[in-house]
Amino acid sequence: MKRIQLIKHLKAHGCMLLREGGDHTIFYNPANGHQAPIGRHQELKNILCKKVCKQLGIPEIG
Repeated sequence: MKRIQLIKHLKAHGCMLLREGGDHTIFYNPANGHQAPIGRHQELKNILCKKVCKQLGIPEIG
């Protein structure tokens, strides 16, 4: 999956960019206070995308 698709999915479910780390972008869900790092690769594995969604407490990408 493309990284940009995951970011659009996160933003559509209310998550927002918290900060840019060294090798990762950190997203934050203000509804529950959870955070998740996302690597800066253009292609991300589907299992990683599902884990990020689970960490942030939002529905998984179909």
